[in-house]
Amino acid sequence: MQMSKDLFQPVVREQVGRETVVRPSINYWQDAWRRLKKNKLAMFGMTTLVILILLATFGPIFSSYDYATQNYDIKNLPPSAAHWFGTDDFGRDLWVRVWWGTRISLAIGIIAALLDLVFGVIYGGVSAYYGGRVDDIMQRIIEVIHSIPFLLISILLIIVIGPGFMTIIIAYAITGWVPMARLVRGQVLTLKEQEYVLAARTLGAGGARIIFRHLVPNALSLIIVQITFIVPSAIFVEAFLSFIGLGIRVPLASLGSLLSDGANSIRYFPHRVIFPTIVFSLILMSFNLLGDGLRDALDPKMRK
Repeated sequence: MQMSKDLFQPVVREQVGRETVVRPSINYWQDAWRRLKKNKLAMFGMTTLVILILLATFGPIFSSYDYATQNYDIKNLPPSAAHWFGTDDFGRDLWVRVWWGTRISLAIGIIAALLDLVFGVIYGGVSAYYGGRVDDIMQRIIEVIHSIPFLLISILLIIVIGPGFMTIIIAYAITGWVPMARLVRGQVLTLKEQEYVLAARTLGAGGARIIFRHLVPNALSLIIVQITFIVPSAIFVEAFLSFIGLGIRVPLASLGSLLSDGANSIRYFPHRVIFPTIVFSLILMSFNLLGDGLRDALDPKMRK
């Protein structure tokens, strides 16, 4: 009897609370945001992008000039209090034109990312989920599309439709979604044999419901990271086409067309190429820094 009293001692009530978990419970996305905030380069990229988007949206409002109005009396002026970025060879204010060009370039990048998101996710998800002959046929189609040079498609569309905003979007939409489709396909192939997918199939869920309700949400982290790399890629493609004269029509401007115009007079009027180059470089750098940070933050292997 004495032995049982020594072995089994009653728990003091004050000691019960010592084992209480004091750390708040957070979900996957909250944990990813917490780790993203610790990445200084990623936060720098995000902050820079927000500033550039705000300037592209509201920057022209702070000037009394229009992006298309020409005035040969003030052409090729250097930066001053009246014209913060100077003027071009038609006397147009470069402050307004740079931020209008940033709008066009960002719009092309975002629209291209949305098209990639829709086409690539649907195509890659369907191909991987059904597999077999369906997957073989769909992958052969992707290989054919991927083998067509993007520049050739762009030139053919420009001949048929003419250069412009929609031509660039259509040209990029034809081939740009292929990397997204391959990424989603690879991720779905690793997820479709998981227990929750088999349980949903057993309960009678259809293929579309399983793909978009169970498989795609679990691949969302990789999709988000891929989008952050698609946007700068599309902006670079637009800049390249505009630089060689196959892009945006005048009097509209994009960063690529502004770089093309400024490169022709860089020896005499360097301000015409310096400011578009700075904005263009900041956009590409910011998206890449943010993409790298998101890749680390959303990777479950990086969780501590």
